[in-house]
Amino acid sequence: MVSFYGSLSTELYDIDKYIGKSFGDVEYYSKRLEGVKGKILEPAVGNGRILIPLLHKGLNIEGFDLSDDMLQLCKKNCAESELTPNLYSLNMCNFSLEQKYEAIIIPTGSFLLLHQREDSLKALKCFYDHLEDGGRLIVDTFLPDSFEKGYVSTRVFKNQDGDSITLEEVLVDVDYINQFTITHNKYQKWENTKLIDTELEIFPLKWYGVEEFRGILQDIGFKDVTISSDYEYNKYPTNGSQVFTYEAIKE
Repeated sequence: MVSFYGSLSTELYDIDKYIGKSFGDVEYYSKRLEGVKGKILEPAVGNGRILIPLLHKGLNIEGFDLSDDMLQLCKKNCAESELTPNLYSLNMCNFSLEQKYEAIIIPTGSFLLLHQREDSLKALKCFYDHLEDGGRLIVDTFLPDSFEKGYVSTRVFKNQDGDSITLEEVLVDVDYINQFTITHNKYQKWENTKLIDTELEIFPLKWYGVEEFRGILQDIGFKDVTISSDYEYNKYPTNGSQVFTYEAIKE
């Protein structure tokens, strides 16, 4: 697994997914983790958008990320909230921590960044091994917005200094056999009309069928797999535009 986020993409991520913003996931994960007294782990913690609200609720949660830029941003956001969680530089595929966790959460589809099947299975095995008996894995997945090669999306953002950051996303490949898309992202930062920074990114994203992913979790050894949609617990998905959340128990 490669690190996807550089300095410019990390800056844009913090603008687009700022601390305090929720897609329904902050409330959902807060509710599902009520009553957890033990440790919680968030792989691919990002800027702390989920981590920080859960810390404010008194949950004992820590996280890790592969991107150094993203990890430094998370530490900065935590410090601004006077929070000091354990944060590690680790890879989902092969991390090793001494402690075990009562829950491991991967919100917002971050797990789909593991587009190679072998890597995704290694990560799920790591999650399983790091859970206490009876511990829970909660993970989001979703389906691609488009399967049309050549599809282009362009967005413009403003930072606190008034600079513009443009993001152009081009869908360049769809691998139907191995179930992942490849998008080329181009970030450009502008001060007035002057281009001051550019970043290019190859962004793969995997997808799973709803029941396919349940089966993968069961093959790893998880039991009692519950599937929810659009952050309504135990509401089975009805269309491909929804977010799918899996909750699975280690026995």
